[in-house]
Amino acid sequence: MQDRPVALWAAAGAQAAEAALVFIASVLSAMDTATGKSYQLASGIALTVIGFGAAAALAFIAVGVARARLWSRTPALMSQLFTLIVGIYLLQGHRLDWGAIAVVVAVAGFVALLVPQAQQLLRREPRTPPDAAPDPGREPRAARRPPAARKTTSRGKPAPRG
Repeated sequence: MQDRPVALWAAAGAQAAEAALVFIASVLSAMDTATGKSYQLASGIALTVIGFGAAAALAFIAVGVARARLWSRTPALMSQLFTLIVGIYLLQGHRLDWGAIAVVVAVAGFVALLVPQAQQLLRREPRTPPDAAPDPGREPRAARRPPAARKTTSRGKPAPRG
């Protein structure tokens, strides 16, 4: 963890900030549900549980980004996209306090994840076919018959080659 670029730490920080914001929103939802301000008790409980689960998932992704785990790149980018959409929605709904924070954090997270230094650590190199010789017991792909043209026994098993 010591030789990570600043962009990777910024991306992990943005992801952790999103986790913290969702956690705070879930606590507020829990308080509203407990005081009876929720439209329905069941929906308030469900939203609170989903919120805490989402906060835990975002925190897990933030740890993955900080550790430069390859699996963390796509979930981090998708959560940034979702946060940006929610931020824009909040701004349109005249919730400038939450909306502005969400948009700024999402854009910072996107930029940090797409910087070349972070990209190098969070992406796989394309797989190249091995340079080994083909298996001598197998026919080349072009010489194989399509599945419908293969001979089979009465039980549907491939007929022995002769």
